[in-house]
Amino acid sequence: MNQHRTLRIQDRRAFLRGSAWGAATAVAGMGLPRLGLAETPELTAPAPLPTRPAGVQVLMPRDRVPLSFIIDDSTCLVNMGHFCTPQFATAMPNRAEYQKPWRSWPREIPDSFVRQFGEWCADQGVKGKYSIVPNPACVGWLDRELPGWSRADLQSSLKLVRELMLPNWDIHPEMITHTRVIDLKTGRPMQQISPATMENSYPQEKKSVDELAAYLAYALRIVKNCDLPCEGITTPGGFGNSMKSELPIAVDQAVRDVYGVDLPHYFKYVISGDESTEPKLEHLRGVGTDDVRLTVNVPAGTGDWFGGWQGDSLSDPDRYCNAAATSGRMVELIQRRQPAVMICHWPGMYSNGSEEGFNSFKRVVQSLASRFADDTIWMKLSEIARYWAAKQLTEIRREGNRLTLTAPFAAQRYTLQIDGAAGPVSLQQGNDHTLLRQASDRSTLDAGTWIANDQNLVACFDLPKGTSELVLGASS
Repeated sequence: MNQHRTLRIQDRRAFLRGSAWGAATAVAGMGLPRLGLAETPELTAPAPLPTRPAGVQVLMPRDRVPLSFIIDDSTCLVNMGHFCTPQFATAMPNRAEYQKPWRSWPREIPDSFVRQFGEWCADQGVKGKYSIVPNPACVGWLDRELPGWSRADLQSSLKLVRELMLPNWDIHPEMITHTRVIDLKTGRPMQQISPATMENSYPQEKKSVDELAAYLAYALRIVKNCDLPCEGITTPGGFGNSMKSELPIAVDQAVRDVYGVDLPHYFKYVISGDESTEPKLEHLRGVGTDDVRLTVNVPAGTGDWFGGWQGDSLSDPDRYCNAAATSGRMVELIQRRQPAVMICHWPGMYSNGSEEGFNSFKRVVQSLASRFADDTIWMKLSEIARYWAAKQLTEIRREGNRLTLTAPFAAQRYTLQIDGAAGPVSLQQGNDHTLLRQASDRSTLDAGTWIANDQNLVACFDLPKGTSELVLGASS
């Protein structure tokens, strides 16, 4: 598909809370004004993508549909539903949802629940994105002190994230506080309290790319101080809505500067209806050179139908997938063979101690596995971003039984379908030569294997960065 095609998508918080796919006039969450359909902007003139020879197609990894789980509003120990609600109530006193009995909700989401959740997901192979809000609701700084908890509590919580959540989860900052905007000169919240000084609707006027990047970098440095890796960011609610064109540029600058990664990505948008959920390659430049740069916009494809951002809602898991895995948005996306990325908020998993959201999530995962285990693959957002960059930007040339691949980015489980080809198959890069094994059937296709029938051959391998050759047939 053309990654520069403008998509009609809803503001994320408005979509997550809407009662129907087409609720374009739903109120955007956490203090945002009423918005219609937001659009992914045209950032630059579309860059020409590398050509592909006839009869050669890049499939999804292992020829399977990527699944992922985005967790927003998570951090160490702090229950964001409890601490965010009164701050939003101060900024927007007329909003009914901020008048809920937040004092009765637990102030903590304990590490025992993080361990329970993380271990269950690891057993099921679930992967995704887990936010770490650096200064959660202004309670304290995760790289310094978290008042209300001992330093030992904080360090133990960070250690749990490092040891259990990694490597199956990307870590993102969800801006600095997720509530009040921080004055970067003082490190304190802005003195004024209004929707304009809440991160979910910041900035409400145009700023320079450098100013926006500085705000992102401030959050990233705190996460880095906590010894957590990071390749991208999550925007809280409508953060950056006034600067959609500049946001991917600022993400690129901030993530590269703080972490030195070669392929930044971000999560902001939720896509509904018939629009494609494939990642978008934005701020793309240098195609055809040794220094290709871009930012990957990885969207979600569902609303939050678990326990909500305050953790007080009952889940509706059938909207993701019914018990038989015959209906629901995730089933729809899998059957369309598009990335199926679902979203929730961490308080909605804990459900103020009842764990109702987590139990509903477990049922969804198990239902999907019961029908689609051989058709899907769980991936982190960074893995999806990297695969799509390699999928669209790798140049492929064919001469007889040889395919020459020039890849600006490495990608695991890169999968090619070649019409009219036969095995055996080998991958060569420089002096390295790897003979791929023939898989027994499509369900066992994995990195380092190939399968073939009368029409085509499918090869799956770890694509190296740079130039490599895939050699087909007896001469390999």
